[in-house]
Amino acid sequence: MRCSLISLLATLSLAHAAPAEQRFDVVIYGGTAGGIISAVAAAQEGASVVVIEPTRHIGGMVTGGLGWTDIGIQQSIGGMSRDFYRRIYAHYERPEAWKFETREEFLRRMPRMVDHADRVWWAVEPSVASQVLRQLVADAKVTVLTGQPLKAVHKSGSHIEALTTAGGEVFRGRVFIDATYEGDLLAMAGVPFRVGRESRAEFGEELAGVVPEAWSTRKQWDVDIRPYGPDGKLLFGVQETLRGEDGSGDTKVQAYNYRICLTDVPANRLPIGRPASYDVSRYELLALYIGKKGDAINLTGPLRGSLLKIDPMPNRKTDINDGAPFSTDYIGANWAYPEGSPETRERILRDHRDYTEGLLYFLGHDERVPERIRERMQRWGYPKDEFVDHGHWTPQLYIREARRMVGAYVMTQNDIQRNRTKPDAVGMGSYNADSHHIQRIVDRNGFVRNEGNPNDRAIGHIAYEIPYRCLTPKRNDADNLFATFCVSASHMGFSSVRMEPVFMILSESAGVAAAMAVRADVAVQDVPVQPLQDRLLIRGQRLRLDTVTGGKK
Repeated sequence: MRCSLISLLATLSLAHAAPAEQRFDVVIYGGTAGGIISAVAAAQEGASVVVIEPTRHIGGMVTGGLGWTDIGIQQSIGGMSRDFYRRIYAHYERPEAWKFETREEFLRRMPRMVDHADRVWWAVEPSVASQVLRQLVADAKVTVLTGQPLKAVHKSGSHIEALTTAGGEVFRGRVFIDATYEGDLLAMAGVPFRVGRESRAEFGEELAGVVPEAWSTRKQWDVDIRPYGPDGKLLFGVQETLRGEDGSGDTKVQAYNYRICLTDVPANRLPIGRPASYDVSRYELLALYIGKKGDAINLTGPLRGSLLKIDPMPNRKTDINDGAPFSTDYIGANWAYPEGSPETRERILRDHRDYTEGLLYFLGHDERVPERIRERMQRWGYPKDEFVDHGHWTPQLYIREARRMVGAYVMTQNDIQRNRTKPDAVGMGSYNADSHHIQRIVDRNGFVRNEGNPNDRAIGHIAYEIPYRCLTPKRNDADNLFATFCVSASHMGFSSVRMEPVFMILSESAGVAAAMAVRADVAVQDVPVQPLQDRLLIRGQRLRLDTVTGGKK
């Protein structure tokens, strides 16, 4: 099954009969939005580039349902990342872009997702995001190969020579970029990484490690529920694990979910039917919660009283995110994913989809759900015009965090909150430190509790500079590799850096730096910072706090 993003784009070079060995200046593993931006930037700077994507999906979360962009401070977003959202604005300026509502109707509902002065549009349908990325690839004449999972990495000392895909193709490069959510290239290249969270003491981060119960009320159980069935066993979704001491580190991972695109337009709507895998016992804990909340519960609305966070997208579509103590975040079900085998990951992907499709069906049909909520849920269905090659369900799981490289510089909470300037800045972030819950456990009083989200001690949206050094490994580990999503950061630092606009910012900077390293024939650690920054500024990147409103307190 071929993704429409590829099949509709004749100018892309596809892996129909690839030669046994190919050579490029820059080899990028990961066809995420970041990977595409890296490729286009490197090509614009004169490098020959290939993007190798293990799946059939291009664009990652940007084309996978995350249409409600995590902006932070708008002025911190520059370069091709900002240009992407300007292209979205241009698309929605066209009358033919509006099929199921008018532009004015959407703007009345969601005025804050559009900046008319700068012509930037932050809310986007998945198919439209795909169109924009397709055009970027076509304009830059970038080679994109799909369905090519990584099999091996070939090194000579600290220098990566080539990678081999599962189909036997060999790609030799002078510089490599890992633009995956998982960090598979950097891991296979022997670059050190971390999974999980550091202790509070390791980097002196007050929000690090296991979150004290008193700090964690966001998406927390605001009614007391004993999570046991009639047989005395824990209900589905509660982990039989020790919570851990406050501030201690572990190898557990913040929850993943699917960002769900639905529509309430009858002409474009497919019903949410009963999944073949539906197991109502998965939602017993949710039924107890709904029963205890009574009239205080709603399908959507303020986070403390809603079951889903439903954000409107153009043309009467949605980006649905986690919204309650028991919602679309599948807490604890992803811990084996970051370092899992392909079979393990496929099982986790299938399990997350089964869980989420079942949740939507439960909310629309189970008699323990109030009729007013069931009736409202049944207004929604899967859009006929989205993810048409994947059963109208996004092929991209929201992998919020997996591996994190241990590189030349480790960004921590201190870098996003206090020490916010860097001499080698290659981009900026500004989003609050946002870790979703990591585990759902039984507290000392026998009640269910979620743990892992410290947002009641939120840092807030504050701009900060991101150093070049967090994109590069230590020289002895690899001298020709960048990581643009799995950057060198602590769990708390990463919880802000991980946002998609920042991913694209850092990916552009890495693409430009890769082309410079190729031209000068130097290690990525030796790319001169000042010329790199000068080039990035010419390209429209925003690098300094003093250029951003809200950048300084």
